[in-house]
Amino acid sequence: MAVIEKLQKRVKKTPKDVAIIFGVTGLVGKQLLEKLLSRSKWKVYGVARRPEITVTSVKKPVHTNPNYHFISCNLVDPFETQTKLSHLHDVTHVFWVTWASEFPLDSIECYEQNKAMMSNAMDSILPGAKGLKHFSLQTGTKHYVSLQGGSLDHLVKRVCYYDENCPRVETLIGYNFYYGLEDLLKERLAGAVPWSVHRPGLIIGSSRKTVYNFMGSLCVYGTICKYLNLPFVFGGRKECWEEQFVDVSDARLVAKQQIWAATNDSVQSTNGQAFNSINGDGSTWKDIWGAIGDKFGAVVPLEMLSEEFTFAGSMSDKGGVWKEIVKKEGLVETEMEDLANWYFLDALFRCPVKMLGTREKADRLGFTKRYLALDSISHWIDVLRQEKLIP
Repeated sequence: MAVIEKLQKRVKKTPKDVAIIFGVTGLVGKQLLEKLLSRSKWKVYGVARRPEITVTSVKKPVHTNPNYHFISCNLVDPFETQTKLSHLHDVTHVFWVTWASEFPLDSIECYEQNKAMMSNAMDSILPGAKGLKHFSLQTGTKHYVSLQGGSLDHLVKRVCYYDENCPRVETLIGYNFYYGLEDLLKERLAGAVPWSVHRPGLIIGSSRKTVYNFMGSLCVYGTICKYLNLPFVFGGRKECWEEQFVDVSDARLVAKQQIWAATNDSVQSTNGQAFNSINGDGSTWKDIWGAIGDKFGAVVPLEMLSEEFTFAGSMSDKGGVWKEIVKKEGLVETEMEDLANWYFLDALFRCPVKMLGTREKADRLGFTKRYLALDSISHWIDVLRQEKLIP
């Protein structure tokens, strides 16, 4: 009788679903991992070039969870990808939340490299994963616009919110790799496996493995402003200050939506389902910038907007200051560039086109989770503090 009870307990503990997360150390990848491992029925493979360093004083390291297996893999290399992934026959759910940033966005090289990466992964996983139930692809709201002079740019002032059925942007120059990945997914799954594509805007989260790291950049800026008693100004275009140009997407929301779509039979389709993955909050930077500065304890000037100020011009030489702060506050040792991308902030706050989506489809089908932009930013500032990345 005791033997039977032990066997029954072992069966109950055996994971029913097996996920593989490509980009597990990124903003959304970390959230997917955390949320899936919190469910006892999941086993998770996490794929990235290098593991994320976890601050053990904050939470129990994920690598101690027996249901988690990290795989270091360069997906650009087809031989390495095949060697390290082809034996994973138990995969039931794929989450693709990675991309290669070696080449400029919209270049043919960026397009081809990202398509090759996903093709290498699919070549390795699909033949053996006979029980595959769902494939989740993350792209972004740049699906709807082109930064290279696309045919919809002249509609920016008139069309403010894009739904998932908006046509692709045709350009004479530029290659949006999002389109290539969707086409590859449709071709390789061939109507046999349900899949979904998720389109977040500006992702708010914590990771040191992210090129376009908004929270890292904002937190380093706010910390240096406080340390040097500099005014916490918004450097960008007046239009980007007063109007919303990019949706905010909390990494927690993006991860929850992907898990919802991957495990909810009623919304799945072998023809693919697209979802805008956004907070649904219409706040502008003008609305929340002062409160963000207060959160850092920085000096918030009466005139917060400065169209002349650039983050790259004002912050790029502050690497030595950041080292002082890290040493003085006993923070995790990082270079300023590990967290901050000043050129990204300058581009974001001078965005020439609006990349705004509607939440109507996700809401209608039952995914109603929302966050306010300021609440998201405040939450992730607290997380970076808990992780001892900022004081």
